[in-house]
Amino acid sequence: MSAVMTRGLLFVHSAPSALCPHVEWAIGSVVEKRTDLEWTPQPAAPGMFRAELSWVGAPGTGAQLASSLRGWAHLRYEVTEEPSSGVDGARWSHTPELGIFHATTDVHGNIMVTEDRIRYAYESGAGDPAVVFQELSLALGEAWDEELEPFRHAAEGAPVRWLHQVG
Repeated sequence: MSAVMTRGLLFVHSAPSALCPHVEWAIGSVVEKRTDLEWTPQPAAPGMFRAELSWVGAPGTGAQLASSLRGWAHLRYEVTEEPSSGVDGARWSHTPELGIFHATTDVHGNIMVTEDRIRYAYESGAGDPAVVFQELSLALGEAWDEELEPFRHAAEGAPVRWLHQVG
């Protein structure tokens, strides 16, 4: 019987050149393999660089990648993990200004908002639709999407590299 595997993507949307080798080291420590990313200039942030990596690994690899990069100043990134047998998919987004956002995703990559989170939005709103809207916007990660969108568009047509986890 083979181990359950999943796959995902890591988008480093912007990193200063001095941080690029540290990002590679952090990724390599998660996937237990040396990682040499193809860094290209990030047009949306002059002086910054971007890279993409497709990965295959055990469920939870996405969370490990996101955690290994979390909290570094000037680093913008996203990690996705596809659903696998018995495990939901996930997305992590990070910006220096907002910190990290995590959401569970379905097989199509849509963010799934739980019943408890929706109830919290209603209760917090206490009849004020603007508060309910604000809470649901937060649950969907809209602020992260708005901040990262210019970096995503700047990456259209960029090369993607595949990496398979060892062991």
